[in-house]
Amino acid sequence: MKRQSMRTRLALTATLIGTHAAMAGTDTWFIPLTESAPVTDPSSAAELTSPWVTPAGISQKNIVSLREVEDQVLSYGQSIGRAANLGTGASMFDMIAYDPTGSYLFIPHESQWGAGVTRYDIYNNFAELIFQGDGQGENGDFSNDFGAFDPCRWTPNNTVIAGEEWSGTGRIVEILNPLAPAGEIESRVLESIANVSHEGINFSKKVDDTIYFVDENNSGSIYKFVMSAPGDYTKGQTFVLSVDGFTGIASENWNSATNAPAARTGEATWVALTDEDGVPLPGISDPFVDDFEDLEARAGRTAADDAGGTPYGRPEDMAVSKLKNGHEVIYFTATSEKTVYSVEMLGGKGRKNRNGNKAIVRTFISDDSPKNLGFDATTASLDSPDNLAIDALGNIYVIEDAPNSSSTGGDIWFVRDTDNDGVGESLDHFMSIRVDGCEATGMIWNPVVPTEFSVCVQHPDSTDLANVPDGLGDAVWMFNVTHIEDEKFVKQLNKAKAPFGE
Repeated sequence: MKRQSMRTRLALTATLIGTHAAMAGTDTWFIPLTESAPVTDPSSAAELTSPWVTPAGISQKNIVSLREVEDQVLSYGQSIGRAANLGTGASMFDMIAYDPTGSYLFIPHESQWGAGVTRYDIYNNFAELIFQGDGQGENGDFSNDFGAFDPCRWTPNNTVIAGEEWSGTGRIVEILNPLAPAGEIESRVLESIANVSHEGINFSKKVDDTIYFVDENNSGSIYKFVMSAPGDYTKGQTFVLSVDGFTGIASENWNSATNAPAARTGEATWVALTDEDGVPLPGISDPFVDDFEDLEARAGRTAADDAGGTPYGRPEDMAVSKLKNGHEVIYFTATSEKTVYSVEMLGGKGRKNRNGNKAIVRTFISDDSPKNLGFDATTASLDSPDNLAIDALGNIYVIEDAPNSSSTGGDIWFVRDTDNDGVGESLDHFMSIRVDGCEATGMIWNPVVPTEFSVCVQHPDSTDLANVPDGLGDAVWMFNVTHIEDEKFVKQLNKAKAPFGE
């Protein structure tokens, strides 16, 4: 593809940023796998050329890896995030984001300190580290450092946000000019977004003033931020989701003796933590505290507990879509529960209440759900569901936080929800990875080429060059489904508008 000028790309970005697909689930479009892949040795031929076991007709190719960039630093001037003294956890490619033209990928680094964002120019095969902390988190000083950037999103304002999960203080950083030369990048911390263990964070597709996010903890809750003015991320009101029938204790883990039998599905209410100016309400702790002395603290979690936010088992990624009835829905993984939930928004009146303060929480899919329904059975189980992805037709894919140290590969699953009601009918075994010591992260469909998607290989053994000197390391692989047997599905994809931002 001929390279577009920066001005052309920015103009196209402005045109595309507001578009997204009309969501509706399809039937299963592939023959599901029947087992998870066995893990291979570090830097084996399988890791280097075809780390994924896939259904027939799906191509895979490596588009960027830690080794490739670092081998070309001197000759081509590339750069990429690798934090000091962290072995396999030094780079940690995580939940990547496309720009709306499909020309760039933004790769967040989930390293314990020195977290940053690398911008990868796909068509010119060029990687640049555009943002990174000063690395002093290694010494316990996060005043100018960041840790564990897990989520990365392109925003409707043509900026990029990245969030701290298990390290740092639970901040959201906004890169204000993500397509600028690396030396001219400007950023800010969004002090209006509650400090939690950030992973799933996304923008409403129905209203222009709402951001949804989760707290990745075993007593983690679901939040929304409603801007005082559309497009202004610096001021607004924060809410936490509380299931009406929940009778447990908000501050305890989801599976404590009190909480295990308590209802966490059904009708729910968005309970305010602050007023419309972001001021904490009476009896609610300040959710916007950067506690550099206690790096385990997350002020937003304390505020949610004060308000009775319902706890879930490590909410991780989040996706936003809409149901057949037209209502907005958010999906979130609960890793510790081996479950994915759907939350249907019930509309209200007025600009600030178009999605309402009421919702319905349902189990979308879980390890107890039917698997490969109507096909040969699989021996695999849903283990630690972590990330989510949406294709241009609204189908949801679930990516496992595995294999890590296991000898059995981690899997990606397709959720069959043909009636698009927020409850899946079957969990179909889609792909399996066989790279030693890794996990798959950041699956995302291309907003311009709807038959194409990318997935990261995170923290494989081969990232640690002390043990694997010629290791490929963290990498991004690109897949294309153009040549699958189900030609109808390919035609449907190509006609659909991509669900940009997922």
